[in-house]
Amino acid sequence: MRVLVIEDERRLALYIKKGLEEHSFAVDVAFDGEQGLFCVAENEYDVIVLDLLLPRKDGLTVLRELREGGSQTSVLILTARDALADKIAGFDAGADDYLTKPFSFLELLMRVRALLRRGKVEPQVKLQVGDLSMDLTAHRASRAGKPLQLTGKEFALLEFFLRNPGRVLTRTTIAEHVWDYGFENTFSNVIDVFVKRLRNKIDRDFSPKLLHTVKGVGYILQEKEE
Repeated sequence: MRVLVIEDERRLALYIKKGLEEHSFAVDVAFDGEQGLFCVAENEYDVIVLDLLLPRKDGLTVLRELREGGSQTSVLILTARDALADKIAGFDAGADDYLTKPFSFLELLMRVRALLRRGKVEPQVKLQVGDLSMDLTAHRASRAGKPLQLTGKEFALLEFFLRNPGRVLTRTTIAEHVWDYGFENTFSNVIDVFVKRLRNKIDRDFSPKLLHTVKGVGYILQEKEE
């Protein structure tokens, strides 16, 4: 899952980025409002973490422009403003959640995950296709009850497939949700390499095979190959 953090306090922004990446999120950072809007125009995000006191364009303005432009991406406001009037203004502008500073990173993580579940209408933190399952809270995956040893990026890739069962995912779509802004060469075989590694871990010693190639298009996770 891909997250955009719009926060002008660099140490805090990088702290959030590092923490989310440790939980297999792909994270981009923008340090002012205009840069944040540019990122949203160029990339697709699953959640946006937005500060209010931003240079060049404040957070409420950014949020209003996102909603006026038709963006439905879930937005978590993260700010030192804790007055009720500020919270009302944030929700009126289109925020989905509001967290005040100082904050616990664990709470931030749980709120981001809650927004993901809300957007996907998923009441649980466990994802499953056939006997392949993932527990997001415990950060572990298994097939037929056998634990899978996955790298951080493999975990993120599998999560994206499990959130989209039966859907053909193109390499571009995978890149947009699993890799951050630093991943520029979408014409490389990097995605194919990671999918091959993941397939070896979830399919090689199990039956039926779940991760399939759709020639010339991308990949699909499903119990039966069509």
